[in-house]
Amino acid sequence: MRILIVEDERHLAEAIAHILKDNKYTVDTVHDGEDGYHYIMSNIYDIVILDVMLPHMNGFEILKRIRSEGNNVVILMLTARAEIEDKVIGLNLGADDYLPKPFNTKELLARIKALGRRNKSYETEIKEFGDLVFNNSSYQIHKNGKSVDLTNLEGQLLELLMSGKDIIIPKESIIVKLWGYDSDADDNNVEVYISFLRKKLKYLESRVIIKNTRNVGYSLGVIGDV
Repeated sequence: MRILIVEDERHLAEAIAHILKDNKYTVDTVHDGEDGYHYIMSNIYDIVILDVMLPHMNGFEILKRIRSEGNNVVILMLTARAEIEDKVIGLNLGADDYLPKPFNTKELLARIKALGRRNKSYETEIKEFGDLVFNNSSYQIHKNGKSVDLTNLEGQLLELLMSGKDIIIPKESIIVKLWGYDSDADDNNVEVYISFLRKKLKYLESRVIIKNTRNVGYSLGVIGDV
């Protein structure tokens, strides 16, 4: 799951990012309201942690604008303000949850997990495809009692490919989803991680294969299926 932190206190943003990365989330951070708006509108994030007090465009303005433009990304408002009126404003503008500073790390993680369950793009922790069982919480894949661990990027790539059998995921979408909006990653990065995943599927002797549609992207299939 990819999370965007929009927070102008850089030390706090870095601390939150560190906590989330330690819990196997992929995280990007921005420190300016206008940048935050553009990152959110890239539509690559599952959850946004959005501060209220931001330069150039505050969190309420961002929230009002993205909702008016049809963006329904899950928003957790994070702010020093604890007044009921501010919470009401944020929730009425379309925030999904509200967490005042200072906050407890366990509570932040619990709220992120709960918000993730609400997000239709981030489904149950256990997914099945062909003869594979994938746990997107532990990033392990299993086949007939045999298992192998995936790295964060391998797990995110497999989860993306598992959106459906024979659904082709363009390379550009994989790059943005795995490495972020402003990444320098290119097709070679994608090919490297596709290779890593293929080796692990081979290790498991799985019938699931990763198919390459030239100049388009990748999809999952199952050997022997019609």
